Amino acid sequence: MEPVHTISQMLYSVLIYPVAVFSVIFYILAVYGAKRRSRKMKMKRISNWPTVTIQIPTKDELVAIRCAKKCLKFDYPKNKFEIIIGDDSTNPEISKKIKEFAKKYKNVKVTRRNSNFGYKPGNLNHMLKYSEGDILVIFDSDFVPGKNFLKKIVAPFVYDEKIACVQAKWDYLNIRQNTTSKLSSSILMVYHHLIAPINNKLGISLLFGSGEAIRKSVLIELGGWKNWAMTEDVEFSLRAIKHGYKTVYLEDVTVPGEVPFTVDGLAKQQKRWAYGNTKAFMDNMKWVMFGKRFSLTQKFFLLLTLVGYVSAPIILAFIITGTIFWFTGTPGSINLALFFWETSRILIINSGFLFAMLIALSKEHRKEMTLHVVIASLTIGLWIAVSVFDGFIKAITRREMKWYMIRKRGNEQLILKNGVRPF
Repeated sequence: MEPVHTISQMLYSVLIYPVAVFSVIFYILAVYGAKRRSRKMKMKRISNWPTVTIQIPTKDELVAIRCAKKCLKFDYPKNKFEIIIGDDSTNPEISKKIKEFAKKYKNVKVTRRNSNFGYKPGNLNHMLKYSEGDILVIFDSDFVPGKNFLKKIVAPFVYDEKIACVQAKWDYLNIRQNTTSKLSSSILMVYHHLIAPINNKLGISLLFGSGEAIRKSVLIELGGWKNWAMTEDVEFSLRAIKHGYKTVYLEDVTVPGEVPFTVDGLAKQQKRWAYGNTKAFMDNMKWVMFGKRFSLTQKFFLLLTLVGYVSAPIILAFIITGTIFWFTGTPGSINLALFFWETSRILIINSGFLFAMLIALSKEHRKEMTLHVVIASLTIGLWIAVSVFDGFIKAITRREMKWYMIRKRGNEQLILKNGVRPF
């Protein structure tokens, strides 16, 4: 075991430095975020609202009807918006229900394709052909926007013609469902509370894929969505910024959606995001990192946002090598003081992101979830790190990855309620 012990000690001693760097970054972000006050958008009087197409891409998700029903209640001029449900379903019963719902309303229509070509961005490109609005507002099917949401997310386009993308802050419908949903929500809170506001201040906001709005003319000008992209939102945001357009994050405009409630679902979501963001960075690395458009601060936060997932495999390797190093060492006398000191030191070095999650929970007034999130991070979080590592490696080695459907509580409840058979 001596060679194993020596190698693990060497790797452990090397990995402690990048782990410490990542932790320090998130400690600083957490402290800054705790002190920072949220910025609120001032609504000005608008008499002539632009036309809007609301797009709901979906596949085998009856919950898309729930989203569309919420959109029909918008306090936006009724003659100024339409709703398109992009139905890629393979289950004919679900497609039938969606079609029957759409027939009841003049401003709701359904588009269908012969295949799931291009995944979600392919569906969005297909819906684009039938979209009459000047502004496109996109919701994943599990989101339930409030009555005044549409006016708030469309307003910035009226104020500034150079704005191409507007993103709203997410809220979490099923945050209290179980331990996994609490961890899922907390991970997102770090981005929404601590990173996205800074990116917005720096002028490098990125779209999140739902609760977002895009100026249609800009989307068409830049060639539409990139088919097969796992994070088409991020990829298009970068293209818009590259061509001199503005992107905006509205931290005081929220839209609730569902988070993964199974470990497998959370792992697949984080794997897809790790793959998509990393690939988007690699495809744009030359002009993002070496171009003259961005300052060093902007480049740093773009790097953190797009490739921050690299921290997961590094931390995972740190934990594994540390464990091997510990158990292959020569047994000696018990020194409790040394044991507790070393344990505390390693936890502090390794817990920057966890600390950031706790600060984000505090800002969301959800401190009662602290214990659940800590336990989940030290258990479920390890498996999530493995999944993120897989997605990251696939991206940097240019391998393809399939689109994963994630279970939604609302969708499963509606399918049972309506007696629809799984397909």
